[in-house]
Amino acid sequence: MITAIAIDDEPLALKVVSHFCGQVNFISLQKTFTKTDEALEYLAKNQVDLLFLDIHMPGRTGLDFYKLAGPDVMVIFTTAHSQYAVEGFNVNAIDYLLKPFSFDRFLAAVEKAVKEKRQRTAATGAGYLTVRADYKQHRIDYDDILLIEGLDDYIRLHIKGKNPITARVSMKNILAKLPEAEFIRVHRSYIIPIKKVKSLYNKTLQIEDFVIPVGDTYKEAVAKYF
Repeated sequence: MITAIAIDDEPLALKVVSHFCGQVNFISLQKTFTKTDEALEYLAKNQVDLLFLDIHMPGRTGLDFYKLAGPDVMVIFTTAHSQYAVEGFNVNAIDYLLKPFSFDRFLAAVEKAVKEKRQRTAATGAGYLTVRADYKQHRIDYDDILLIEGLDDYIRLHIKGKNPITARVSMKNILAKLPEAEFIRVHRSYIIPIKKVKSLYNKTLQIEDFVIPVGDTYKEAVAKYF
């Protein structure tokens, strides 16, 4: 599933994108925005894979907005102005949709995004995790993760030798990004790197100075490793 948001100063254009997203089962359109400041605030707190982004908007242009969003977020530009197409592809856009665009053209664009995400997911075998927090994208080596703590709608990543990073993402979604052979969920509020466990005693695990409870729901899965 690809999570997305749409930004356009024309509400009707946002309705078209919303309608088309509803016709495919692999795009989850989380929210739409007519103001770039509100969209940036949302991105600072939420993981998003893809932007549907109008280039020609009052104030901050779509190109300026994309540079602020960061290189790890995919973008499909949408605009009525064909002269911006070259600029769009110069910033590695997934595609460029010239308004008014058909559903078939939209589908071709989002299928490119699916292919790109597959390639990026395969690249996670390189040994790092990326999360968005504090208005920037963080790259964290798997070997540096001590544990991941769930806090309602947020997670806190405890990292060796660094301050924790708090990001707005669910435990389920962050676990899906981690290699299954290296990380395991041991409690509704904790994901841990298997090889960093020092001991298992009385339904608790120890990683460095952290003592982590093992939830009843997860004890059978934990027993397979320890």
